Amino acid sequence: MVESAVPSSSIAQDSIFSCSFPFHRHPRVRLEHGQGGKLMGQLIEQMFLPAFAPPGQPPGIPHDSAAIAVPHPKLAFSTDSYMMRPFFFPGGNIGAVSIYSTVNNLGMSGAYPLYLSAGFIIEEGFSTKTLGRIVQAMGQASLQSGVQIVTGDTRVVPTGKIDGIIINTSGVGYLDRDRGMSPLSARPGDVILINGDLGRHGVALMAQEPERQWEGTIESDSAPFASLVLHLIKSGVEVHCLRDITRGGLAGVLNAIARGGKLTIQLEERSLPIRKDVREACKSWGVDPLYTESGGRFLTIVPPSSVKLALEILRAHNPRSCAIGTVIGRSDRATGLIKLQGDWGNRFLENQE
Repeated sequence: MVESAVPSSSIAQDSIFSCSFPFHRHPRVRLEHGQGGKLMGQLIEQMFLPAFAPPGQPPGIPHDSAAIAVPHPKLAFSTDSYMMRPFFFPGGNIGAVSIYSTVNNLGMSGAYPLYLSAGFIIEEGFSTKTLGRIVQAMGQASLQSGVQIVTGDTRVVPTGKIDGIIINTSGVGYLDRDRGMSPLSARPGDVILINGDLGRHGVALMAQEPERQWEGTIESDSAPFASLVLHLIKSGVEVHCLRDITRGGLAGVLNAIARGGKLTIQLEERSLPIRKDVREACKSWGVDPLYTESGGRFLTIVPPSSVKLALEILRAHNPRSCAIGTVIGRSDRATGLIKLQGDWGNRFLENQE
Protein backbone atom coordinates (compact mmCIF):
# COMPACT_ATOMS: atom_id res chain seq x y z
CA MET A 1 0.00 0.00 0.00
CA VAL A 2 1.78 3.16 -1.19
CA GLU A 3 0.61 6.61 -0.18
CA SER A 4 0.97 9.38 -2.71
CA ALA A 5 3.04 12.50 -2.25
CA VAL A 6 0.03 14.84 -2.17
CA PRO A 7 0.50 17.12 0.86
CA SER A 8 -2.41 17.11 3.27
CA SER A 9 -2.51 20.90 3.34
CA SER A 10 -3.43 20.94 -0.36
CA ILE A 11 -6.57 18.86 0.04
CA ALA A 12 -9.84 20.67 -0.68
CA GLN A 13 -8.95 23.86 1.17
CA ASP A 14 -10.41 26.58 -1.01
CA SER A 15 -12.47 25.19 -3.86
CA ILE A 16 -15.51 23.09 -4.56
CA PHE A 17 -14.87 20.01 -6.62
CA SER A 18 -16.63 19.54 -9.93
CA CYS A 19 -19.89 17.74 -9.38
CA SER A 20 -23.49 17.98 -10.52
CA PHE A 21 -25.05 18.68 -7.12
CA PRO A 22 -27.26 21.80 -7.46
CA PHE A 23 -25.70 24.01 -4.79
CA HIS A 24 -27.63 27.04 -6.04
CA ARG A 25 -30.96 25.30 -5.41
CA HIS A 26 -29.96 23.69 -2.14
CA PRO A 27 -27.40 25.91 -0.35
CA ARG A 28 -28.29 24.36 3.02
CA VAL A 29 -28.82 20.79 4.14
CA ARG A 30 -32.49 20.01 4.84
CA LEU A 31 -33.99 17.30 6.99
CA GLU A 32 -35.20 15.67 3.77
CA HIS A 33 -31.59 15.09 2.74
CA GLY A 34 -31.46 12.36 5.38
CA GLN A 35 -34.90 10.78 4.98
CA GLY A 36 -34.28 8.35 2.15
CA GLY A 37 -36.20 10.15 -0.59
CA LYS A 38 -35.35 12.09 -3.72
CA LEU A 39 -33.19 14.72 -2.01
CA MET A 40 -31.15 12.13 -0.14
CA GLY A 41 -30.62 10.21 -3.37
CA GLN A 42 -29.47 13.41 -5.04
CA LEU A 43 -26.98 14.14 -2.24
CA ILE A 44 -25.50 10.65 -2.38
CA GLU A 45 -25.44 10.20 -6.14
CA GLN A 46 -24.33 13.72 -7.12
CA MET A 47 -21.99 14.61 -4.25
CA PHE A 48 -20.76 11.56 -2.30
CA LEU A 49 -20.37 8.87 -4.94
CA PRO A 50 -18.41 10.98 -7.48
CA ALA A 51 -15.99 12.12 -4.75
CA PHE A 52 -15.39 8.59 -3.48
CA ALA A 53 -15.07 6.79 -6.84
CA PRO A 54 -11.56 5.51 -7.68
CA PRO A 55 -9.83 7.47 -10.47
CA GLY A 56 -10.95 6.37 -13.90
CA GLN A 57 -13.93 4.43 -12.59
CA PRO A 58 -17.60 5.43 -12.69
CA PRO A 59 -19.34 6.20 -9.39
CA GLY A 60 -20.77 3.20 -7.60
CA ILE A 61 -24.41 2.25 -7.29
CA PRO A 62 -26.05 2.84 -3.89
CA HIS A 63 -26.68 -0.37 -1.94
CA ASP A 64 -27.24 -1.43 1.65
CA SER A 65 -23.83 -3.08 1.87
CA ALA A 66 -20.60 -3.47 -0.09
CA ALA A 67 -19.10 -6.75 -1.27
CA ILE A 68 -15.35 -6.60 -0.71
CA ALA A 69 -12.45 -8.92 -1.51
CA VAL A 70 -9.72 -9.52 1.06
CA PRO A 71 -6.43 -11.31 0.28
CA HIS A 72 -6.06 -12.91 3.72
CA PRO A 73 -8.53 -14.40 6.21
CA LYS A 74 -7.24 -12.44 9.23
CA LEU A 75 -8.61 -8.90 9.30
CA ALA A 76 -8.00 -5.75 11.30
CA PHE A 77 -11.00 -3.52 11.96
CA SER A 78 -11.14 -0.01 13.41
CA THR A 79 -13.71 2.74 13.86
CA ASP A 80 -13.71 6.30 15.13
CA SER A 81 -15.89 9.42 15.08
CA TYR A 82 -14.81 12.98 14.39
CA MET A 83 -16.29 16.28 15.52
CA MET A 84 -14.18 19.43 15.48
CA ARG A 85 -14.19 23.17 15.00
CA PRO A 86 -13.14 24.72 12.73
CA PHE A 87 -13.84 22.25 9.94
CA PHE A 88 -10.89 23.60 7.93
CA PHE A 89 -7.65 24.71 9.54
CA PRO A 90 -4.01 25.26 8.48
CA GLY A 91 -2.66 21.95 7.23
CA GLY A 92 -5.88 19.96 7.33
CA ASN A 93 -9.62 19.58 7.71
CA ILE A 94 -12.18 17.30 9.34
CA GLY A 95 -12.64 15.27 6.16
CA ALA A 96 -8.98 14.39 5.69
CA VAL A 97 -8.51 13.75 9.42
CA SER A 98 -11.42 11.28 9.44
CA ILE A 99 -9.68 9.24 6.72
CA TYR A 100 -6.09 9.51 7.91
CA SER A 101 -6.89 8.63 11.52
CA THR A 102 -8.76 5.41 10.74
CA VAL A 103 -6.16 4.33 8.18
CA ASN A 104 -3.43 5.07 10.75
CA ASN A 105 -5.29 3.05 13.38
CA LEU A 106 -5.16 0.03 11.07
CA GLY A 107 -1.46 0.61 10.50
CA MET A 108 -0.84 0.49 14.25
CA SER A 109 -1.67 -3.24 14.20
CA GLY A 110 0.60 -3.84 11.21
CA ALA A 111 -2.38 -4.22 8.89
CA TYR A 112 -2.62 -3.36 5.21
CA PRO A 113 -5.55 -0.88 4.98
CA LEU A 114 -8.09 -1.72 2.28
CA TYR A 115 -11.60 -0.30 2.69
CA LEU A 116 -13.46 2.36 4.63
CA SER A 117 -17.04 3.20 5.45
CA ALA A 118 -18.17 6.79 5.97
CA GLY A 119 -21.13 7.79 8.13
CA PHE A 120 -22.40 11.37 8.34
CA ILE A 121 -24.62 13.00 10.96
CA ILE A 122 -25.37 16.49 9.63
CA GLU A 123 -27.12 19.39 11.29
CA GLU A 124 -30.09 20.81 9.43
CA GLY A 125 -29.05 24.10 7.79
CA PHE A 126 -25.43 23.04 7.28
CA SER A 127 -23.88 24.62 4.17
CA THR A 128 -23.92 22.20 1.25
CA LYS A 129 -20.79 23.87 -0.16
CA THR A 130 -18.96 23.23 3.08
CA LEU A 131 -20.23 19.65 3.01
CA GLY A 132 -19.00 19.35 -0.57
CA ARG A 133 -15.52 20.52 0.41
CA ILE A 134 -15.42 18.01 3.28
CA VAL A 135 -16.56 15.15 1.07
CA GLN A 136 -14.00 16.04 -1.59
CA ALA A 137 -11.27 16.17 1.05
CA MET A 138 -12.26 12.67 2.15
CA GLY A 139 -12.10 11.36 -1.40
CA GLN A 140 -8.65 12.84 -1.98
CA ALA A 141 -7.38 11.64 1.41
CA SER A 142 -8.55 8.09 0.69
CA LEU A 143 -6.72 8.19 -2.64
CA GLN A 144 -3.59 9.48 -0.90
CA SER A 145 -3.88 6.73 1.73
CA GLY A 146 -4.41 3.91 -0.79
CA VAL A 147 -7.86 2.91 0.47
CA GLN A 148 -11.37 2.96 -0.98
CA ILE A 149 -14.56 4.25 0.63
CA VAL A 150 -17.07 1.54 -0.24
CA THR A 151 -20.15 2.14 1.91
CA GLY A 152 -21.70 4.76 4.14
CA ASP A 153 -24.73 6.32 5.77
CA THR A 154 -26.25 9.79 6.04
CA ARG A 155 -28.48 11.22 8.76
CA VAL A 156 -29.76 14.79 9.15
CA VAL A 157 -30.79 16.00 12.61
CA PRO A 158 -32.74 19.16 13.57
CA THR A 159 -30.89 22.43 14.09
CA GLY A 160 -29.14 22.63 17.46
CA LYS A 161 -28.88 18.89 18.09
CA ILE A 162 -25.21 18.77 17.05
CA ASP A 163 -22.57 21.32 16.12
CA GLY A 164 -22.52 21.15 12.32
CA ILE A 165 -21.38 17.67 11.40
CA ILE A 166 -20.10 14.43 12.90
CA ILE A 167 -18.25 11.93 10.70
CA ASN A 168 -17.69 8.29 11.53
CA THR A 169 -15.24 6.22 9.51
CA SER A 170 -14.64 2.50 9.96
CA GLY A 171 -11.79 0.69 8.27
CA VAL A 172 -10.91 -2.86 7.29
CA GLY A 173 -7.43 -4.15 6.50
CA TYR A 174 -5.72 -7.49 6.39
CA LEU A 175 -2.90 -8.97 8.44
CA ASP A 176 -0.52 -11.31 6.64
CA ARG A 177 0.52 -12.68 10.02
CA ASP A 178 -0.06 -12.13 13.73
CA ARG A 179 2.70 -9.74 14.75
CA GLY A 180 1.96 -9.68 18.49
CA MET A 181 2.71 -5.96 18.84
CA SER A 182 1.51 -4.69 22.23
CA PRO A 183 2.80 -3.16 25.47
CA LEU A 184 3.27 -6.72 26.75
CA SER A 185 5.89 -7.27 24.03
CA ALA A 186 8.02 -4.32 25.16
CA ARG A 187 11.14 -5.31 27.09
CA PRO A 188 13.68 -3.56 29.33
CA GLY A 189 16.34 -2.02 27.08
CA ASP A 190 13.93 -1.32 24.21
CA VAL A 191 14.19 2.10 22.56
CA ILE A 192 11.27 4.46 21.87
CA LEU A 193 11.29 6.18 18.46
CA ILE A 194 8.95 8.78 16.97
CA ASN A 195 8.51 9.81 13.35
CA GLY A 196 8.67 13.60 13.66
CA ASP A 197 7.96 16.70 15.74
CA LEU A 198 5.28 16.62 18.41
CA GLY A 199 2.07 18.46 19.26
CA ARG A 200 1.50 20.45 16.10
CA HIS A 201 -2.02 19.20 15.30
CA GLY A 202 -3.45 20.13 18.68
CA VAL A 203 -1.77 23.53 18.66
CA ALA A 204 -2.99 24.25 15.10
CA LEU A 205 -6.56 23.64 16.25
CA MET A 206 -6.20 25.64 19.49
CA ALA A 207 -4.74 28.57 17.53
CA GLN A 208 -8.09 28.89 15.72
CA GLU A 209 -10.02 29.47 18.95
CA PRO A 210 -11.11 33.14 19.22
CA GLU A 211 -10.01 33.46 22.87
CA ARG A 212 -6.43 32.44 22.10
CA GLN A 213 -4.04 35.07 20.81
CA TRP A 214 -1.28 33.91 18.47
CA GLU A 215 0.48 35.64 15.59
CA GLY A 216 1.61 33.53 12.68
CA THR A 217 0.42 30.20 11.34
CA ILE A 218 1.06 26.77 12.79
CA GLU A 219 0.07 24.00 10.40
CA SER A 220 -1.30 20.67 11.53
CA ASP A 221 0.91 17.61 11.05
CA SER A 222 -2.11 15.53 10.04
CA ALA A 223 -1.03 12.86 7.53
CA PRO A 224 -1.34 9.15 6.74
CA PHE A 225 1.49 6.93 7.91
CA ALA A 226 0.29 3.32 7.58
CA SER A 227 2.55 2.67 4.59
CA LEU A 228 5.56 3.94 6.57
CA VAL A 229 4.77 1.47 9.37
CA LEU A 230 4.50 -1.37 6.86
CA HIS A 231 7.83 -0.30 5.33
CA LEU A 232 9.45 -0.64 8.77
CA ILE A 233 8.02 -4.11 9.25
CA LYS A 234 8.78 -5.39 5.76
CA SER A 235 12.35 -4.05 6.04
CA GLY A 236 13.03 -6.31 8.99
CA VAL A 237 12.64 -3.89 11.89
CA GLU A 238 11.60 -5.86 14.97
CA VAL A 239 8.64 -3.85 16.21
CA HIS A 240 7.50 -4.62 19.75
CA CYS A 241 4.81 -1.95 20.12
CA LEU A 242 3.15 0.80 18.06
CA ARG A 243 0.86 3.67 19.03
CA ASP A 244 -0.36 6.77 17.23
CA ILE A 245 0.16 9.98 19.20
CA THR A 246 -3.37 11.34 19.13
CA ARG A 247 -5.67 12.03 22.08
CA GLY A 248 -3.68 12.66 25.25
CA GLY A 249 -0.52 13.46 23.31
CA LEU A 250 2.79 11.72 23.89
CA ALA A 251 2.32 11.61 27.67
CA GLY A 252 -1.14 10.04 27.40
CA VAL A 253 -0.01 7.42 24.90
CA LEU A 254 3.07 6.45 26.91
CA ASN A 255 1.02 6.20 30.09
CA ALA A 256 -1.34 3.78 28.33
CA ILE A 257 1.62 1.69 27.18
CA ALA A 258 3.26 1.75 30.62
CA ARG A 259 -0.01 0.74 32.26
CA GLY A 260 -0.67 -2.06 29.77
CA GLY A 261 2.81 -3.55 30.07
CA LYS A 262 3.56 -2.53 33.70
CA LEU A 263 6.64 -0.74 32.45
CA THR A 264 8.97 1.97 33.66
CA ILE A 265 9.86 4.30 30.80
CA GLN A 266 12.44 7.06 30.84
CA LEU A 267 12.37 9.96 28.38
CA GLU A 268 15.16 12.41 27.63
CA GLU A 269 13.62 15.89 27.57
CA ARG A 270 16.32 17.34 25.31
CA SER A 271 15.56 14.62 22.72
CA LEU A 272 11.89 15.57 22.33
CA PRO A 273 11.41 17.26 18.92
CA ILE A 274 9.01 20.12 19.61
CA ARG A 275 9.11 23.09 17.27
CA LYS A 276 9.93 26.50 18.71
CA ASP A 277 6.59 28.02 17.67
CA VAL A 278 4.70 25.11 19.22
CA ARG A 279 6.64 25.50 22.48
CA GLU A 280 6.02 29.24 22.55
CA ALA A 281 2.31 28.88 21.82
CA CYS A 282 1.89 26.24 24.52
CA LYS A 283 3.78 28.40 27.04
CA SER A 284 1.59 31.38 26.17
CA TRP A 285 -1.60 29.38 26.70
CA GLY A 286 -0.44 27.41 29.74
CA VAL A 287 -0.56 24.11 27.84
CA ASP A 288 1.92 21.24 28.14
CA PRO A 289 3.00 20.20 24.61
CA LEU A 290 3.60 16.64 25.84
CA TYR A 291 -0.16 16.28 26.35
CA THR A 292 -1.02 17.90 23.01
CA GLU A 293 -2.29 15.82 20.12
CA SER A 294 -0.29 15.04 16.99
CA GLY A 295 -2.12 14.09 13.79
CA GLY A 296 0.58 12.37 11.77
CA ARG A 297 2.89 10.97 14.40
CA PHE A 298 3.37 7.56 15.95
CA LEU A 299 5.83 5.96 18.32
CA THR A 300 7.41 2.59 17.90
CA ILE A 301 9.24 0.56 20.52
CA VAL A 302 12.08 -1.55 19.13
CA PRO A 303 15.07 -3.46 20.51
CA PRO A 304 18.51 -1.79 20.29
CA SER A 305 19.43 -4.05 17.35
CA SER A 306 16.70 -2.44 15.20
CA VAL A 307 17.26 1.22 16.10
CA LYS A 308 19.71 2.09 13.31
CA LEU A 309 17.61 0.63 10.49
CA ALA A 310 14.37 2.04 11.89
CA LEU A 311 15.79 5.56 12.14
CA GLU A 312 17.17 5.39 8.59
CA ILE A 313 13.68 4.57 7.30
CA LEU A 314 11.89 7.13 9.47
CA ARG A 315 14.33 9.94 8.72
CA ALA A 316 13.97 9.36 4.99
CA HIS A 317 10.37 10.52 5.48
CA ASN A 318 10.97 13.12 8.20
CA PRO A 319 14.43 14.28 9.32
CA ARG A 320 13.08 15.07 12.80
CA SER A 321 12.43 11.40 13.54
CA CYS A 322 14.46 10.39 16.56
CA ALA A 323 14.89 8.26 19.67
CA ILE A 324 13.29 9.86 22.73
CA GLY A 325 13.74 7.33 25.52
CA THR A 326 13.98 3.75 26.69
CA VAL A 327 12.10 1.09 28.58
CA ILE A 328 14.24 0.79 31.72
CA GLY A 329 12.35 -1.94 33.54
CA ARG A 330 9.12 -3.32 34.90
CA SER A 331 7.00 -1.32 37.29
CA ASP A 332 5.41 -2.50 40.53
CA ARG A 333 2.71 0.11 40.03
CA ALA A 334 -0.43 -1.01 38.23
CA THR A 335 -0.32 2.22 36.23
CA GLY A 336 3.31 1.93 35.12
CA LEU A 337 5.72 4.84 35.39
CA ILE A 338 6.99 7.55 33.02
CA LYS A 339 10.12 9.47 34.04
CA LEU A 340 11.12 12.63 32.17
CA GLN A 341 14.83 13.40 32.63
CA GLY A 342 15.71 17.06 32.08
CA ASP A 343 18.55 19.48 32.67
CA TRP A 344 16.96 20.64 35.93
CA GLY A 345 16.03 17.25 37.32
CA ASN A 346 13.40 14.61 36.76
CA ARG A 347 9.62 14.69 36.84
CA PHE A 348 6.93 12.10 36.31
CA LEU A 349 4.36 12.28 33.52
CA GLU A 350 0.97 11.31 34.87
CA ASN A 351 -2.28 10.89 32.98
CA GLN A 352 -4.33 14.08 32.89
CA GLU A 353 -7.93 13.93 34.07
